[in-house]
Amino acid sequence: MTSEELRINVEKALEEIRPFLQSDGGDISLISIEDDRLVKVQLEGACVGCSVNQMTLKSGVEMTVKKYAPQIEKVINVD
Repeated sequence: MTSEELRINVEKALEEIRPFLQSDGGDISLISIEDDRLVKVQLEGACVGCSVNQMTLKSGVEMTVKKYAPQIEKVINVD
């Protein structure tokens, strides 16, 4: 998978999860993909400072991203 294909797949994963975040007044943006293994995202809106955002990031976002792009090892939120 090329870096461009990887980016497209990660965006597809974020599109799948975005409606759930938006229903709670939040959103998510892709910041970067590093070494084709680490995805940096930015949680926005109500997701910022939400007490469950780390759980959302791990169980929801990371799991969905790995479904679309299995080589991704970790998803982190950057401020």
